[in-house]
Amino acid sequence: MSETTERIKCLIIGSGPAGYTAAIYAARADMKPVMYTGMQMGGQLTTTTEVDNFPGYPEGTDGTAMMEDLKKQSERFGTDVRFGMVTAVNLSNEVGGIHKVTIDEDKEIEANTIIISTGATAKYLGLESEMRLIGGGVSACATCDGFFYKGQEVVVVGGGDTAAEEATYLANICSKVYLLVRKDYMKASKAMQHRVDKTENIEVLYNTEVEEVLGTNVVTGVKAINNQTKETKEIPVTGVFIAIGHTPNSDLFKGVLDMDETGYLITQGKTTKTNMPGVFAAGDIQDKEYRQAVTAAGTGCMAALDAERYLGALE
Repeated sequence: MSETTERIKCLIIGSGPAGYTAAIYAARADMKPVMYTGMQMGGQLTTTTEVDNFPGYPEGTDGTAMMEDLKKQSERFGTDVRFGMVTAVNLSNEVGGIHKVTIDEDKEIEANTIIISTGATAKYLGLESEMRLIGGGVSACATCDGFFYKGQEVVVVGGGDTAAEEATYLANICSKVYLLVRKDYMKASKAMQHRVDKTENIEVLYNTEVEEVLGTNVVTGVKAINNQTKETKEIPVTGVFIAIGHTPNSDLFKGVLDMDETGYLITQGKTTKTNMPGVFAAGDIQDKEYRQAVTAAGTGCMAALDAERYLGALE
Protein backbone atom coordinates (compact mmCIF):
# COMPACT_ATOMS: atom_id res chain seq x y z
CA MET A 1 0.00 0.00 0.00
CA SER A 2 1.22 3.50 -0.81
CA GLU A 3 1.23 6.36 1.68
CA THR A 4 -2.09 7.56 0.30
CA THR A 5 -3.75 4.14 0.56
CA GLU A 6 -6.07 3.34 3.47
CA ARG A 7 -7.39 -0.14 4.37
CA ILE A 8 -10.88 -0.37 5.88
CA LYS A 9 -13.55 -3.01 6.53
CA CYS A 10 -16.56 -1.24 5.08
CA LEU A 11 -16.82 1.61 2.60
CA ILE A 12 -20.18 3.29 2.00
CA ILE A 13 -20.44 5.25 -1.22
CA GLY A 14 -23.16 7.91 -1.12
CA SER A 15 -25.27 9.35 1.66
CA GLY A 16 -29.03 9.69 1.94
CA PRO A 17 -31.41 7.42 3.89
CA ALA A 18 -29.88 4.21 2.50
CA GLY A 19 -26.27 5.20 3.12
CA TYR A 20 -26.81 6.62 6.59
CA THR A 21 -28.94 3.66 7.72
CA ALA A 22 -26.30 1.26 6.40
CA ALA A 23 -23.73 3.28 8.34
CA ILE A 24 -25.72 3.07 11.59
CA TYR A 25 -25.98 -0.73 11.34
CA ALA A 26 -22.41 -1.24 10.14
CA ALA A 27 -20.99 0.95 12.90
CA ARG A 28 -23.00 -0.85 15.58
CA ALA A 29 -21.60 -4.13 14.21
CA ASP A 30 -18.06 -2.76 14.75
CA MET A 31 -17.33 -2.64 11.02
CA LYS A 32 -15.93 0.89 11.44
CA PRO A 33 -17.57 2.18 8.24
CA VAL A 34 -16.16 5.06 6.24
CA MET A 35 -18.69 7.01 4.17
CA TYR A 36 -17.96 9.27 1.23
CA THR A 37 -21.02 11.43 0.77
CA GLY A 38 -20.65 12.52 -2.84
CA MET A 39 -21.24 16.08 -3.96
CA GLN A 40 -24.83 16.22 -2.67
CA MET A 41 -24.51 15.34 1.01
CA GLY A 42 -27.79 13.80 2.08
CA GLY A 43 -28.93 12.97 -1.45
CA GLN A 44 -32.23 13.84 -3.12
CA LEU A 45 -34.08 14.52 0.13
CA THR A 46 -32.08 17.68 0.68
CA THR A 47 -34.08 19.21 -2.18
CA THR A 48 -37.38 18.44 -0.39
CA THR A 49 -38.69 21.13 1.91
CA GLU A 50 -41.20 19.05 3.89
CA VAL A 51 -41.14 15.34 4.78
CA ASP A 52 -44.32 14.07 6.42
CA ASN A 53 -44.22 10.36 5.60
CA PHE A 54 -41.06 9.16 7.36
CA PRO A 55 -41.79 7.32 10.62
CA GLY A 56 -40.69 9.02 13.83
CA TYR A 57 -41.51 12.61 12.85
CA PRO A 58 -45.09 13.17 14.06
CA GLU A 59 -44.95 16.87 13.21
CA GLY A 60 -43.02 16.31 9.98
CA THR A 61 -39.59 17.68 9.17
CA ASP A 62 -37.68 18.94 6.16
CA GLY A 63 -35.34 16.81 4.10
CA THR A 64 -32.12 18.57 5.04
CA ALA A 65 -32.89 18.40 8.76
CA MET A 66 -33.78 14.73 8.53
CA MET A 67 -30.53 13.90 6.74
CA GLU A 68 -28.60 15.82 9.39
CA ASP A 69 -30.36 13.73 12.07
CA LEU A 70 -29.39 10.51 10.29
CA LYS A 71 -25.82 11.73 9.82
CA LYS A 72 -25.47 12.54 13.53
CA GLN A 73 -26.93 9.16 14.47
CA SER A 74 -24.46 7.34 12.24
CA GLU A 75 -21.57 9.37 13.64
CA ARG A 76 -22.71 8.65 17.20
CA PHE A 77 -21.81 5.00 16.63
CA GLY A 78 -18.48 5.80 15.02
CA THR A 79 -19.10 6.23 11.30
CA ASP A 80 -16.39 8.31 9.64
CA VAL A 81 -18.41 10.61 7.36
CA ARG A 82 -16.27 12.34 4.74
CA PHE A 83 -17.13 14.80 2.00
CA GLY A 84 -15.65 13.50 -1.22
CA MET A 85 -16.32 11.82 -4.53
CA VAL A 86 -15.45 8.31 -5.68
CA THR A 87 -13.82 8.76 -9.07
CA ALA A 88 -12.70 5.19 -9.94
CA VAL A 89 -13.29 1.63 -8.77
CA ASN A 90 -11.36 -1.61 -9.16
CA LEU A 91 -13.53 -4.37 -7.72
CA SER A 92 -12.31 -7.86 -6.93
CA ASN A 93 -14.37 -10.82 -8.17
CA GLU A 94 -12.88 -13.16 -5.56
CA VAL A 95 -14.60 -14.03 -2.28
CA GLY A 96 -12.55 -12.27 0.38
CA GLY A 97 -10.85 -10.11 -2.23
CA ILE A 98 -9.92 -6.48 -1.65
CA HIS A 99 -11.81 -3.78 -3.51
CA LYS A 100 -9.86 -0.68 -4.51
CA VAL A 101 -11.53 2.71 -4.81
CA THR A 102 -10.07 6.08 -5.77
CA ILE A 103 -11.35 9.20 -3.99
CA ASP A 104 -11.16 12.60 -5.72
CA GLU A 105 -8.64 11.13 -8.17
CA ASP A 106 -5.76 11.02 -5.67
CA LYS A 107 -6.54 8.95 -2.56
CA GLU A 108 -6.91 5.16 -2.65
CA ILE A 109 -9.13 3.16 -0.32
CA GLU A 110 -8.89 -0.61 0.01
CA ALA A 111 -12.06 -2.14 1.42
CA ASN A 112 -13.22 -5.62 2.37
CA THR A 113 -16.82 -4.63 1.67
CA ILE A 114 -18.53 -1.83 -0.22
CA ILE A 115 -22.10 -0.61 0.13
CA ILE A 116 -23.24 1.44 -2.86
CA SER A 117 -25.97 3.96 -2.07
CA THR A 118 -25.40 6.55 -4.78
CA GLY A 119 -29.12 6.89 -5.53
CA ALA A 120 -30.82 8.15 -8.65
CA THR A 121 -31.29 11.67 -9.96
CA ALA A 122 -34.73 12.87 -11.04
CA LYS A 123 -34.87 14.19 -14.58
CA TYR A 124 -36.10 17.75 -14.94
CA LEU A 125 -37.03 19.85 -17.96
CA GLY A 126 -34.06 22.18 -17.50
CA LEU A 127 -36.01 25.43 -17.32
CA GLU A 128 -34.56 28.20 -15.16
CA SER A 129 -37.97 28.90 -13.66
CA GLU A 130 -38.47 25.21 -12.88
CA MET A 131 -35.12 24.82 -11.12
CA ARG A 132 -35.68 28.03 -9.13
CA LEU A 133 -39.01 26.73 -7.79
CA ILE A 134 -37.93 23.23 -6.77
CA GLY A 135 -39.23 22.99 -3.22
CA GLY A 136 -41.59 25.89 -3.87
CA GLY A 137 -44.17 23.92 -5.79
CA VAL A 138 -42.03 21.99 -8.27
CA SER A 139 -41.52 18.34 -7.30
CA ALA A 140 -40.40 15.07 -8.85
CA CYS A 141 -42.32 12.88 -6.40
CA ALA A 142 -46.11 12.92 -6.09
CA THR A 143 -46.09 10.29 -3.34
CA CYS A 144 -43.71 12.46 -1.31
CA ASP A 145 -45.32 15.86 -1.82
CA GLY A 146 -48.84 15.34 -3.13
CA PHE A 147 -50.44 15.66 0.31
CA PHE A 148 -49.47 19.34 0.48
CA TYR A 149 -51.70 20.09 -2.54
CA LYS A 150 -54.90 18.61 -1.18
CA GLY A 151 -57.90 20.21 -2.85
CA GLN A 152 -55.73 22.25 -5.22
CA GLU A 153 -55.07 22.18 -8.97
CA VAL A 154 -51.76 20.77 -10.20
CA VAL A 155 -49.85 19.88 -13.35
CA VAL A 156 -48.10 16.58 -14.09
CA VAL A 157 -45.56 16.54 -16.92
CA GLY A 158 -44.86 13.28 -18.75
CA GLY A 159 -46.45 10.60 -20.87
CA GLY A 160 -45.17 7.30 -19.50
CA ASP A 161 -46.31 4.93 -16.76
CA THR A 162 -44.77 7.09 -14.03
CA ALA A 163 -46.65 10.18 -15.19
CA ALA A 164 -49.92 8.26 -15.49
CA GLU A 165 -49.46 6.74 -12.04
CA GLU A 166 -48.61 10.08 -10.46
CA ALA A 167 -51.57 11.78 -12.16
CA THR A 168 -54.04 9.17 -10.90
CA TYR A 169 -52.49 9.28 -7.42
CA LEU A 170 -52.81 13.06 -7.31
CA ALA A 171 -56.36 12.91 -8.66
CA ASN A 172 -57.42 11.32 -5.36
CA ILE A 173 -56.00 14.30 -3.46
CA CYS A 174 -56.27 17.30 -5.76
CA SER A 175 -59.34 18.95 -7.23
CA LYS A 176 -57.91 18.95 -10.78
CA VAL A 177 -54.88 17.42 -12.48
CA TYR A 178 -53.60 18.59 -15.85
CA LEU A 179 -51.44 15.94 -17.52
CA LEU A 180 -49.12 17.54 -20.10
CA VAL A 181 -47.96 15.06 -22.75
CA ARG A 182 -45.29 16.18 -25.22
CA LYS A 183 -46.42 13.86 -28.03
CA ASP A 184 -49.85 13.17 -29.50
CA TYR A 185 -50.04 9.88 -27.60
CA MET A 186 -49.03 8.47 -24.22
CA LYS A 187 -46.18 5.99 -23.87
CA ALA A 188 -47.84 4.52 -20.78
CA SER A 189 -49.26 1.01 -20.86
CA LYS A 190 -52.84 0.59 -22.03
CA ALA A 191 -53.92 -0.28 -18.50
CA MET A 192 -52.43 2.94 -17.12
CA GLN A 193 -53.92 5.00 -19.96
CA HIS A 194 -57.31 3.49 -19.18
CA ARG A 195 -56.98 4.54 -15.54
CA VAL A 196 -56.17 8.08 -16.65
CA ASP A 197 -59.04 8.21 -19.15
CA LYS A 198 -61.64 7.10 -16.62
CA THR A 199 -60.50 9.54 -13.92
CA GLU A 200 -62.83 12.50 -14.28
CA ASN A 201 -60.64 15.19 -12.75
CA ILE A 202 -57.63 14.47 -14.99
CA GLU A 203 -57.42 16.55 -18.16
CA VAL A 204 -54.84 15.32 -20.68
CA LEU A 205 -53.29 17.96 -22.93
CA TYR A 206 -51.43 16.36 -25.83
CA ASN A 207 -48.66 18.01 -27.89
CA THR A 208 -48.14 20.26 -24.90
CA GLU A 209 -44.92 21.36 -23.22
CA VAL A 210 -44.08 23.67 -20.33
CA GLU A 211 -42.46 26.85 -21.55
CA GLU A 212 -42.19 28.48 -18.12
CA VAL A 213 -43.15 27.77 -14.52
CA LEU A 214 -44.83 30.87 -13.15
CA GLY A 215 -44.30 32.32 -9.69
CA THR A 216 -41.69 34.20 -7.69
CA ASN A 217 -41.25 32.19 -4.49
CA VAL A 218 -44.01 29.62 -5.00
CA VAL A 219 -45.69 28.19 -8.08
CA THR A 220 -48.71 30.12 -9.33
CA GLY A 221 -49.09 28.41 -12.69
CA VAL A 222 -47.38 27.25 -15.87
CA LYS A 223 -47.09 28.77 -19.30
CA ALA A 224 -47.72 25.90 -21.71
CA ILE A 225 -47.26 25.75 -25.46
CA ASN A 226 -48.86 23.47 -28.02
CA ASN A 227 -45.85 22.29 -30.04
CA GLN A 228 -48.00 21.84 -33.17
CA THR A 229 -50.07 25.03 -33.28
CA LYS A 230 -47.55 27.12 -31.23
CA GLU A 231 -50.49 28.43 -29.24
CA THR A 232 -49.57 29.31 -25.64
CA LYS A 233 -51.76 29.51 -22.57
CA GLU A 234 -51.36 29.95 -18.84
CA ILE A 235 -52.67 27.25 -16.53
CA PRO A 236 -53.17 28.46 -12.93
CA VAL A 237 -51.88 25.72 -10.59
CA THR A 238 -50.05 25.57 -7.26
CA GLY A 239 -47.99 22.44 -7.93
CA VAL A 240 -45.95 21.09 -10.85
CA PHE A 241 -44.91 17.43 -10.77
CA ILE A 242 -42.20 16.41 -13.20
CA ALA A 243 -42.59 12.72 -14.08
CA ILE A 244 -40.19 12.11 -16.95
CA GLY A 245 -38.02 9.54 -15.20
CA HIS A 246 -34.89 9.14 -13.10
CA THR A 247 -31.25 8.48 -13.96
CA PRO A 248 -29.49 6.02 -11.62
CA ASN A 249 -26.07 7.27 -10.52
CA SER A 250 -24.30 4.13 -11.65
CA ASP A 251 -21.83 5.28 -14.33
CA LEU A 252 -18.85 4.29 -12.16
CA PHE A 253 -19.94 0.66 -12.23
CA LYS A 254 -20.80 0.19 -15.90
CA GLY A 255 -19.18 -2.92 -17.32
CA VAL A 256 -18.35 -4.10 -13.79
CA LEU A 257 -21.62 -4.64 -11.94
CA ASP A 258 -24.77 -6.17 -13.40
CA MET A 259 -27.40 -3.55 -14.17
CA ASP A 260 -30.58 -3.33 -16.17
CA GLU A 261 -30.96 -1.49 -19.46
CA THR A 262 -31.57 1.82 -17.71
CA GLY A 263 -28.60 1.54 -15.34
CA TYR A 264 -30.17 0.35 -12.08
CA LEU A 265 -27.93 -2.11 -10.24
CA ILE A 266 -29.31 -5.65 -10.08
CA THR A 267 -29.31 -7.32 -6.67
CA GLN A 268 -29.73 -11.02 -6.03
CA GLY A 269 -33.11 -12.26 -4.84
CA LYS A 270 -34.26 -10.59 -1.64
CA THR A 271 -30.71 -9.53 -0.73
CA THR A 272 -28.62 -6.48 -1.53
CA LYS A 273 -25.80 -8.58 -3.03
CA THR A 274 -24.47 -7.57 -6.44
CA ASN A 275 -22.63 -9.92 -8.78
CA MET A 276 -19.34 -9.03 -7.08
CA PRO A 277 -18.64 -10.70 -3.71
CA GLY A 278 -18.52 -8.19 -0.88
CA VAL A 279 -20.25 -5.46 -2.89
CA PHE A 280 -23.81 -4.52 -1.95
CA ALA A 281 -26.32 -1.99 -3.27
CA ALA A 282 -29.02 -0.14 -1.34
CA GLY A 283 -31.59 2.55 -1.99
CA ASP A 284 -32.63 4.13 -5.27
CA ILE A 285 -29.55 2.85 -7.12
CA GLN A 286 -31.25 -0.57 -7.13
CA ASP A 287 -34.91 0.36 -6.61
CA LYS A 288 -36.86 1.90 -9.46
CA GLU A 289 -40.25 0.81 -8.15
CA TYR A 290 -40.74 2.58 -4.81
CA ARG A 291 -38.08 5.31 -4.48
CA GLN A 292 -39.14 6.31 -0.97
CA ALA A 293 -36.93 7.38 1.92
CA VAL A 294 -38.30 4.66 4.18
CA THR A 295 -37.74 1.86 1.66
CA ALA A 296 -34.24 3.18 0.96
CA ALA A 297 -33.51 3.11 4.68
CA GLY A 298 -34.78 -0.47 4.83
CA THR A 299 -32.41 -1.63 2.11
CA GLY A 300 -29.58 0.25 3.83
CA CYS A 301 -30.20 -1.89 6.91
CA MET A 302 -30.24 -5.00 4.72
CA ALA A 303 -26.96 -4.05 3.02
CA ALA A 304 -25.15 -3.60 6.33
CA LEU A 305 -26.46 -6.95 7.60
CA ASP A 306 -25.45 -8.63 4.33
CA ALA A 307 -21.97 -7.08 4.59
CA GLU A 308 -21.62 -8.17 8.23
CA ARG A 309 -22.60 -11.75 7.36
CA TYR A 310 -20.21 -11.76 4.42
CA LEU A 311 -17.31 -10.73 6.65
CA GLY A 312 -18.38 -13.23 9.31
CA ALA A 313 -18.28 -16.09 6.81
CA LEU A 314 -14.67 -15.24 5.93
CA GLU A 315 -13.42 -15.66 9.48
